[in-house]
Amino acid sequence: MKTIAVIDDDIHIGNMLEEILRREGYGTLRAYSGTEALLLLNRERPDLILLDLMLPGLSGDEVLKKIPGIPVIVLSAKAGIQDKVELLLGGAADYMTKPFDTRELLARIAVQLRNAAAASSGLFTFGTLSLDTESRSVFLDGTPVHLTRTEYAIMKLLIQNPGQVLTKSLLLERISPDTPDCTESSLKIHVSNLRKKLRQVDGVDHIEAVWGIGFRLI
Repeated sequence: MKTIAVIDDDIHIGNMLEEILRREGYGTLRAYSGTEALLLLNRERPDLILLDLMLPGLSGDEVLKKIPGIPVIVLSAKAGIQDKVELLLGGAADYMTKPFDTRELLARIAVQLRNAAAASSGLFTFGTLSLDTESRSVFLDGTPVHLTRTEYAIMKLLIQNPGQVLTKSLLLERISPDTPDCTESSLKIHVSNLRKKLRQVDGVDHIEAVWGIGFRLI
């Protein structure tokens, strides 16, 4: 059974989340403040954390910095793009704005748990796409897709976050360790080449450009 920690000082929201998660077969842990969250994480290691930002004591932002190796979905009333970008760059796996649809939350939880399992095995899949981090290979419908180093880094980040819009700044930040020469202007070219290579295999556009924001795998 996968265990999810709910870190939120709002009793009603926390109770609602616990009820939904238990109905889906997850075990739950609970903390109501940033300090209590750190004490909890010293004793327990959940598979995923749902983290509110406005916590008494240590804020959610501070707690996030002290959570190593566990996927965190931030739940916050802050809706600005810059807030989301900063938290994603700060280590959050995903971000949802309150109020949220519980069906979407459950889907995102499933994606993050699947990604965590995939990361341990080195194999990521989405639809007919698959990426093997051990061999650094990408396949589409069983056909190998030969990518450059930068294209592979972009593909890896997209398949780790399927269906989510990744901003250009986030893409550049996350792929920089592997491709330090990639810039915002060249990023568009690399993504365009990646889209073309995938489209040549099955005639389908697998990457959507979201105007003014970034890209997502569809």
